[in-house]
Amino acid sequence: MPQPAIEVRARRGQALGMAPARFLADYWQKRPLLVRGAFPGWRDPLQPEDLAGLACEELALARIVIEHRAAAGKRGRAAGPSRWELRSGPFEEGEFARLPASHWTLLVQDVDKWDADVAALLGHFTFLPSWRIDDVMISYAVEGGSVGAHVDQYDVFLVQGLGRRRWEIDVDPAAPRGFRSDTELKLLETFTPSHSWELAPGDLLY
Repeated sequence: MPQPAIEVRARRGQALGMAPARFLADYWQKRPLLVRGAFPGWRDPLQPEDLAGLACEELALARIVIEHRAAAGKRGRAAGPSRWELRSGPFEEGEFARLPASHWTLLVQDVDKWDADVAALLGHFTFLPSWRIDDVMISYAVEGGSVGAHVDQYDVFLVQGLGRRRWEIDVDPAAPRGFRSDTELKLLETFTPSHSWELAPGDLLY
């Protein structure tokens, strides 16, 4: 019996490209799914400066992840693994001006508790039991920004917002799952992607 497709396109009235019942039966906690055009005509509910401002609020749950890349060797390749730095908010406004020009990411959790337009996004996922829904986290990455190869401990619906971005996953259940010991981030020691996509605004990756 053929495996369900890993990439589909949204249809009118079916943002997942299929009925929710089929998604729950074939994909939920079983396999990833990329839905092209799940949110047609996507408009960002927050701009990057709004997210940075929220990250400065006293009660905001915000983090900045910085990748310090090793110097390139003679053949242009990095001489060793990157060093990762995690900073926890709330942040001072001037901290963003002092960040490097590339290779950092801002993440803010519980944004739906702060912004009504962000909270409205949850209305697209009412096919899930309410107790399975945690929060809306928004990330903003500059050029080269990443949070490193990791394993999510929960189900994630990732909606691509501003700009385009490449996302990579590994669906091999036998892939190594050891974590690096030199960073407080739970990053994989080794990662070989089985799938790689460039997402456009409005695309959804589960």
